[in-house]
Amino acid sequence: MIPLKSKKDLDMLKESGKILALVMHKVEKIVRPGITTSDIDRLSEKLILKSQAVAAFKGYKGYPATACVSVNDEVVHGIPGPRVIEEGDIVSIDLGVNYKGYFSDMAVTLPAGKIDTAKKKLIEVTKKSLELAIKKAYAGNKLSDISQSIQSYVEAYGFQVVRQFVGHGIGTALHEEPEVPNFFKNGVSPVLKSGMVLAIEPMINMGDWECMLLNNGWTAVTRDGRPSAHFEHTVAVTDNGPLILTR
Repeated sequence: MIPLKSKKDLDMLKESGKILALVMHKVEKIVRPGITTSDIDRLSEKLILKSQAVAAFKGYKGYPATACVSVNDEVVHGIPGPRVIEEGDIVSIDLGVNYKGYFSDMAVTLPAGKIDTAKKKLIEVTKKSLELAIKKAYAGNKLSDISQSIQSYVEAYGFQVVRQFVGHGIGTALHEEPEVPNFFKNGVSPVLKSGMVLAIEPMINMGDWECMLLNNGWTAVTRDGRPSAHFEHTVAVTDNGPLILTR
């Protein structure tokens, strides 16, 4: 059952999304060669608490940090630590907040200093695929329209969509129905209705789509060791079209 949000719910989710967007905007500014992934985590936690919100990821199923910070071939759920970010790295930051029981979720991939042309194109295409997917989040469309728009766009550039991880519904829980794949799946696809809220998050690999889990039980990396990028917004389906709550 896919929950539909009331006007009150959407108002609260807007507040949650606004807090998260402001936090992410400030966190993005410190990404550069020489900082550690823990530096990103500490600032994220400080800013979220200062905003009277709670870090949505910390403690979730035992996750030990506020932020997921994934570097280069790390796809998602990179655990912050002493790793120093180097010139030419790409850094994916995934953050979530819980504001008075309402959750929002957001991710960006950023360059550390100068990056090569291939990494730059990967970031550009992944970000654009999210923008195109959001444009499909209209009442009356199918969920598969979102998925197909991402897959067709990124594959045209020779990149591959991660299959093991997908987007999700979100609201009064961090993960709700439905799953939001970034690739087309055969079968009946739900029709989008006003009041649905979705975390749309393309995870795109430069090489093959396959991933594997590291021994920490959280961090997924590309099986071929090539880079991956990740962008995400929390988006409400409304009668007037998609509303990006984390902007």
